[in-house]
Amino acid sequence: MTAPVSVDLVMDIVCPWCWLGHRYWAQAVDLAKEVEVETVLRPFQLDADIPPAGLPYRDYMAKKFAGDSSGRWKMMREHLETAGPEVGIVFNFDDIPVRPNTLNAHRLIRWARGQDQSEAMAEALFKAFFEDRRDVGDAATLAELAGSVGLDPVIIADLLTSDRDAEAVRQEERFYRSLGVGGVPMYIFNGRFAVSGAETPDVLAKAIRQAAEQPGEPLQ
Repeated sequence: MTAPVSVDLVMDIVCPWCWLGHRYWAQAVDLAKEVEVETVLRPFQLDADIPPAGLPYRDYMAKKFAGDSSGRWKMMREHLETAGPEVGIVFNFDDIPVRPNTLNAHRLIRWARGQDQSEAMAEALFKAFFEDRRDVGDAATLAELAGSVGLDPVIIADLLTSDRDAEAVRQEERFYRSLGVGGVPMYIFNGRFAVSGAETPDVLAKAIRQAAEQPGEPLQ
């Protein structure tokens, strides 16, 4: 018998590595199916300073990688576009119109957690942003996506007009930053050790089994 494993998966919806990492994580959990795993998705805004209405994606990315003489973004993009289809992901980077502020998307995942739909909600958000090229900072879009995973879109639309849980999301993010999280995805196992980046399923499955032998307490 092995102990249950609690994993905090820290990520942002506009991070392509996070979508890849989320798919890899699902495969890892299946590979280590002898271990009971509880996954809790945790918020991390790669850029919390983006205005609520968002910014033009192409302009934002051009500014972010200005002076990138090493071609880092080009290499990352090529890797993502190759690895994505292997796990059913399509990245349409050229056609994304808006780089959104993701606070509301994280609120939505938090609310979905209460109905055991947080992972389905995250997948719907990833797909909407990267594949369907939708603005996941737009309240109407978020309400529609919430409905697609079984949440009440009318209730969600109403909640999004308020600041409900906005500070709770920010506090969660501050907590993980205080632990040293600076990039995502980040997998934190039983509050004891972490794996950073979109590691392959076999690497993550090994970490799950290791954590099962080192039971600890969840971080929050």
